[in-house]
Amino acid sequence: MNTEKQIRSGYVAIVGRPNVGKSTLLNRLVGEKISIVSRKAQTTRHRITGILTNDDAQFVFVDTPGFQTEHTNALNRAMNRGVTQTLADVDVVLFVVEAGRFDAKDKAVLKLLPEDRPVILVVNKVDKIAEKEKLLPFLAAVTAERSFTAVVPVSATKGKQLEQLLAEARQYLPHEELLFAEDELTDRSERFLASEYIREKLFRLLGDELPYSTTVEIEKFEVEGNLRRIYAAIVVDRDGHKAIVIGKGGETIKRIATEARQDMEKLFDGKVYLEVWVKVKSGWNDDERLLRSLGYE
Repeated sequence: MNTEKQIRSGYVAIVGRPNVGKSTLLNRLVGEKISIVSRKAQTTRHRITGILTNDDAQFVFVDTPGFQTEHTNALNRAMNRGVTQTLADVDVVLFVVEAGRFDAKDKAVLKLLPEDRPVILVVNKVDKIAEKEKLLPFLAAVTAERSFTAVVPVSATKGKQLEQLLAEARQYLPHEELLFAEDELTDRSERFLASEYIREKLFRLLGDELPYSTTVEIEKFEVEGNLRRIYAAIVVDRDGHKAIVIGKGGETIKRIATEARQDMEKLFDGKVYLEVWVKVKSGWNDDERLLRSLGYE
């Protein structure tokens, strides 16, 4: 690391309504899959921290759940608290919107953003806008809602304009020593990441059947040299959901476990023995005490 330049280090919140590409953006910026992604809203349920350290700055990105305005169970209340608490503690905010789309849900998030923090408008998915001249009236409409310190159009999936986004964000980081070691990518434990990888496969493989009624509990996580033994329970809300997760002849749960294990082996750089089963905890997503025991803040 070049120590002659003065280092800047700080926290950068990534916020927006559900499904604008916040997790994809975080993973692209950090260069690893830290935050799980799927096409469904509400995939991210926790605050996830991803760390990027380069020659003159350390960015500690905080990916937040999409702010929920429609559902009011205990799980969504916990997720919304996560968003508002994060905003109180960061140095700069990346407010992510989808190019060509700005509606009441975006405006609800915009109202939460602090007035005493720099807010950068990140217009994601610009690669999907065929007629680029349509972007100008869209940008004019969004920037009329509040003044932003910068506006950066990006494509998180294609990695476009991310260097410009980093350069804009860096200006607002304090002159501080590194907050984390240079080689750290996240402050989340391997145990937490393992549960998230399993949950991602649930979202991807179960279609619209029941991902929102499921969560994952790691019951045992053991490390022996380069081998990790992981025992995980997929928690569902009702008995009828259990059969859906298991699938015909156990095919679905087998595929969930295989794909999650392959992802874990890449991230952990070692062999993984993964055992997954299903258990029923009725009303888990509206029980504050049970949510805390499952790791929801």
